[in-house]
Amino acid sequence: MSKTIIVAGAGHGGLTAAALLAKAGFDVTIYERNEEGKLGYDWTDIFDPKALDVVGCPRPEEVGLPWEWKIDMTFYGPNTTPDKKIRQRVPNDPNEMEIKMERSDIYKLLIDFAVKNGAKIEYGVKINGPLMAGDRVIGITTDKGDFTADMVIDAAGAESVIRTKLPDCLGIQKHPNWGEKFYVYRAFYDLPVDPATVDDKYKVILFPDSESIGIGWIATEDTFSDLLIGHMDPLTVSEAEAIAERYRKTNPQLGTKKLRGGQLVLIPVRQPLSIMVADGYAAIGDSAFMTVPIIGSGIGNAIKNSKILAETIIGDKTETYSAETLWPYQYEYFQKMGKNIAPLALVKLLLTRISQDQLDYAFNEGILTHYELTITANHTSLWKFLHFDPNLPKRGAAILKDPDLLKKGAGVVLDVVAALAVEQFLPKQYSRPAVQAWAKAYDKVFTHRLKAMGKV
Repeated sequence: MSKTIIVAGAGHGGLTAAALLAKAGFDVTIYERNEEGKLGYDWTDIFDPKALDVVGCPRPEEVGLPWEWKIDMTFYGPNTTPDKKIRQRVPNDPNEMEIKMERSDIYKLLIDFAVKNGAKIEYGVKINGPLMAGDRVIGITTDKGDFTADMVIDAAGAESVIRTKLPDCLGIQKHPNWGEKFYVYRAFYDLPVDPATVDDKYKVILFPDSESIGIGWIATEDTFSDLLIGHMDPLTVSEAEAIAERYRKTNPQLGTKKLRGGQLVLIPVRQPLSIMVADGYAAIGDSAFMTVPIIGSGIGNAIKNSKILAETIIGDKTETYSAETLWPYQYEYFQKMGKNIAPLALVKLLLTRISQDQLDYAFNEGILTHYELTITANHTSLWKFLHFDPNLPKRGAAILKDPDLLKKGAGVVLDVVAALAVEQFLPKQYSRPAVQAWAKAYDKVFTHRLKAMGKV
């Protein structure tokens, strides 16, 4: 009899892991709370299409699904004038560019891939938590009953009901902290102006709202305007709509008639989860906090890492799927991607400590440039932002003129050094005491400044 795998939630990485495992002969079932055809949010998303090649999934054009290249963003500070705005310069190179698709079409692509490879999907199943035998995950509890399996892949999101209800003894972090998640409102409105008259088609404003640290964007399409409001503090729909009304005063391209969307979602913007596996359990995607922290994009990363997870499971000759035999998944992920993503989370945390005035100063004095803001899902390493800049002395002198900003920036440098040092000691072999001790040191790098702010 083939070994059974439960995928909890139809996350992107969970779907492709299911496809690869089913193809290898595993009995794989995905349990999803939403009904068929109603997965995801009613909006578009961007991701690295090369991720599909990694797992052997067809590209959208191969199966007749629409897509387009994402255009460059233009960044503003909270009070930036047009002459100080910063435009991304993503190279006109398919190896660097991301594609944009409807979320519903992304799901169709990945679900078809999973099903064609032999995975099964049960829709309309509300997962309540993990089914445990001691400290081993042996299945899931749901509103349709209990389901058992040889292991569970957790693809249920940033606040996964599986991960958040695991026993404390496993040492797996249950919830992201303040500053490690974004409350995001997104809606599409009518377009009351001729799009040809809009200079910045994809306008992103950093720190636009006094209510909370966050971002706003207004993207101008051919027939509609696309609004996103992201805050680190909880946000309601009514609050978001009031903020949108304020945006309209200076952004006439943002219409008033809501065409679709209007949901609030939670997106992790933080370092990868410090412990991703347990006996009978592995987290992936948002459940393992695999997004690029600065931009919150995680689709491509989850898909790429599903191959590592699937190969680890297939390669477990003991067929026990224990924390020990699943640990190579986390170790390889950290070596290939995670250890480089984590420092980006520290750079992002700098935004929790600087003021609106300091951010405007960084724009006005050229401290920030297009190099730092040309961020894509391919930028999964802090080192991609390092470059020769003849204006570096001038930029450094501008930082020196603001001692408080210099102090905060220097703190980030120290944190990055600390993170890199800790990551060198990630255990290659699993033992619970060693892994939990490492995780405690790793997590401390990211939480100590939040604790000083009273946010943890």
